[in-house]
Amino acid sequence: MFDSPLSASAYEVLGVAPDASDDDLRRAFRLQLRRTHPDTGGDAAVFIRVQRAWELVGTPADRAAYDRGHGFAGDSGWSGWREPVRTDTRPRARFHGEAGGWLRRQYVARVRDLAPDAADPYDPAFVRTIPVELRMLLANALAEEATSRILADLGMGFTVWHDVAAPAGPGDDGKVDHVVLGPSGLYGVMSADLGTDVRFRSGEIAGRDAPVADLLARIRLISRAARVRFSAAIFVFPDDDLAEAAVPLGSVRGVPVVVVRRSVLRTVLRTGIPGTRVIGGKELFDVRTRLQQTVRLA
Repeated sequence: MFDSPLSASAYEVLGVAPDASDDDLRRAFRLQLRRTHPDTGGDAAVFIRVQRAWELVGTPADRAAYDRGHGFAGDSGWSGWREPVRTDTRPRARFHGEAGGWLRRQYVARVRDLAPDAADPYDPAFVRTIPVELRMLLANALAEEATSRILADLGMGFTVWHDVAAPAGPGDDGKVDHVVLGPSGLYGVMSADLGTDVRFRSGEIAGRDAPVADLLARIRLISRAARVRFSAAIFVFPDDDLAEAAVPLGSVRGVPVVVVRRSVLRTVLRTGIPGTRVIGGKELFDVRTRLQQTVRLA
């Protein structure tokens, strides 16, 4: 909950400055509990965040560890937002491309333009000072990487392409974060982190953009170019940001759209989405070959 570049810090949730005394921190916690408790008209989701914030900073030892890990104690040495080092040697799904790579390159380039003297673009104290649109690039790169770790565990019957460029006009940077092919179907998957609860409006994910419409448009372009048919479109969000494990948004031109918590993605891809057609045998090989010949990575 507090590890996203878009998330409020534990101190912000409790409504105090990072250098508040332990007594002030405790008083702020009790005040926020009263304000947010559902029995007194408060928001249950905010109430849970207040409790989680207190778990992180409620004792001197926990607070010191939190401060070191989130840039509130000078040089933290924390590396959670840097590019991951892969050491897992278990059998994995076949995969192509680098999850989060395109967004990380965009993030670092824009940070260098904004602050050329910044020593470490992933330092938590620095990240808190940059504009939200840059923090969003990093947050979504981390979301893609988290999804990719789940996709890798699907096993050798699956093939995954990361950062698939939609075959549109010149200069179009539209992409599908993950194209996943397996016995249960062919899926276009987007990973996202809004830094807040996910809400919906008229079959769309609420916000400034129209991510559902964008993903479906990109899927159609890939379908046409590779002569394949997608089984469904899936959006993946951090568990804390989605009220239900899975939220179906209906079907558009025969392509079901579902929004899921990250923790259920593996199950959804292995079992498939009700009503979608499975892909097996020679057809699975044919679809993989067509995608392999067509897919261009961003």
